[in-house]
Amino acid sequence: MSAVITREGGERSRATVLVVEDEAHIAAGLKLNLELDGYRVVLARSLREAAAQLLEAAPIDLILLDVMLPDGESYGFCKQLRDSGQYLPVIMLTARSAAEERVRGLDSGADDYMPKPFVLSELLARVRSALRRSGWRQQDAPADETNRGKLRFGSAEIDFDTHSVTAAGKPVRMTQLELDLLYYFSQNAGRVLSRDELLERVWKLRNAPNTRSVDNFIARLRRYFEPLPDKPVHFVSHRGAGYKFLPAGDPGKA
Repeated sequence: MSAVITREGGERSRATVLVVEDEAHIAAGLKLNLELDGYRVVLARSLREAAAQLLEAAPIDLILLDVMLPDGESYGFCKQLRDSGQYLPVIMLTARSAAEERVRGLDSGADDYMPKPFVLSELLARVRSALRRSGWRQQDAPADETNRGKLRFGSAEIDFDTHSVTAAGKPVRMTQLELDLLYYFSQNAGRVLSRDELLERVWKLRNAPNTRSVDNFIARLRRYFEPLPDKPVHFVSHRGAGYKFLPAGDPGKA
């Protein structure tokens, strides 16, 4: 395992993780274990401190973001990051484990969501996975993966290289993980993709115990691109098997 990333100009350095956590013992434990895994760690105890850290000269590569902080909930903070064009990976950490809370976190723009108490080895695996999808993309991807081109279906137009996305003529802001998922669907149009395959090929997680993340992200894609999200014609469910992407739409549901 390596925590080294390549930045513009070929400079190689340790990935930096911003841990936003107001409980000192949890923050200290995360810092220790992330540093043992090779990361540089920056701590913040509030949303205000987190925002200040993002303005520092040293770039942040990933955020571990507690939901409940002294100056408010972090859902709005995460949404503001996405609205401002910040696409660095965000993993939310929270004692709230209800399904609606996980959906709220993902809807606010988080890439992943882990309830407390969490298994440390799984959290570190998710950090590595998120960094592979973002900071390591140019280093690890084949040459043809760095020039993904464009996709058009329904009323949507997507430029994977510039992150320009529109639906029905209106701009849509998508995270890197959402774009990765959409790209994988586009490369496998018409084929039923299981949750396990999507977790392994898009999330880079094998034998993941929780597959609800896939369902939540499919719901996001439907909300962005389906004329009627409750009656999808492009991102179609196959009960017990997975999901199929149909660029031309499902004629059976037209």
